[in-house]
Amino acid sequence: MKTFITKHRKGIKRMLIGCGIVIILSAAVIFGMDAYVVHYAKGYVYETGQENSMPKADCILVLGAGMKPNGEPSLMLRDRLNRAIELYRAGVSDRFLLTGDHGRKGYNEVQGMKDYIMANLDVPEDKIFMDHAGFSTYESMYRARDIFEVHNPVVVTQKYHAYRAVYAARKLGLDAYAAPNKRMKYRNIWICKLREVAARDKEVVNLWIQPKPTYLGDKIPISGSGLATKD
Repeated sequence: MKTFITKHRKGIKRMLIGCGIVIILSAAVIFGMDAYVVHYAKGYVYETGQENSMPKADCILVLGAGMKPNGEPSLMLRDRLNRAIELYRAGVSDRFLLTGDHGRKGYNEVQGMKDYIMANLDVPEDKIFMDHAGFSTYESMYRARDIFEVHNPVVVTQKYHAYRAVYAARKLGLDAYAAPNKRMKYRNIWICKLREVAARDKEVVNLWIQPKPTYLGDKIPISGSGLATKD
């Protein structure tokens, strides 16, 4: 073994240096794209308490975040919905676009979101639109533009996710901004933030390629009635 290492020492050294360079360059690309997304979007992310300075929106766009087995919103999703209700009461917009996963039998995220809002807010049912095929942040923004003809949404999600959501929306031509919910601490939030780095990088690529979403369909203008989106 020593003889092999001695004999090929220069080659091994060059290989290790090459691997090191590849790792450094890969890290630079990964974290560079992550930083780019945050830098691009941070000027469009409003903090709690800035409601009066927010532009009026044609809808409050709430991104799904999972449902419990009993059909109730997860903690993250409940916080998003509560924030959306605050924005409605503040007069930021008079309607909601709830976007999430309803792609399999027995799981209807957007109906659960709608039920929660109607149970906690006196709002006409026709002001609540459901996007049953919002399978990702990118697809939700694409469909908001092409199906619901949204122009200037206020996006509600957690702050770490808000940068990517606004980035995707604005790169797709929406005059979007975000109003994240207040809570900052969740169980295993570090895992979500770590995954978000990869998700932001993927979004940069998505917005460069701009693939079509899983489903499109007939237009349902956000200026019309949300009853058209009832299942």
